[in-house]
Amino acid sequence: MNQSELKQQALNILDNSLVGVLSTIKDNKPHSRYMTFFNDEFTLYTPTSKKTQKVDELQNNPNAHILLGYEGEGVGDAFLEIEGRMGVHEEQGMIDKVWNDRLKGWFTGPDDPNLVILAIKPDRVRLINKKGEEPQSIEL
Repeated sequence: MNQSELKQQALNILDNSLVGVLSTIKDNKPHSRYMTFFNDEFTLYTPTSKKTQKVDELQNNPNAHILLGYEGEGVGDAFLEIEGRMGVHEEQGMIDKVWNDRLKGWFTGPDDPNLVILAIKPDRVRLINKKGEEPQSIEL
């Protein structure tokens, strides 16, 4: 499969999978949690509170690992493994871009003073478990 086809499959997974696992480093150990993700091509965005551990953790180590796309069907259920660097953003334009009504369970609105957006710029993306094939790296 060529890089163009791999990229398209990966973007389809990103566009159709909102919930994934975000792992950061806490005390030199992985720390994982489920998060909601939004994407602009291969850059991922996830809303969070500035009072969370992940914000503290990324200040010590901005590296992140994300699993996104697995639907629980087993072999052939493709998903993405993404490694990248994460940053905190408080710009209202970015918050407005990510804001939706599903976030009302955690925040009072897009002007909530604790709402920040984590942006993850990938260094490495791999398409995994595509009908039992070997993982395939996507060139960015």
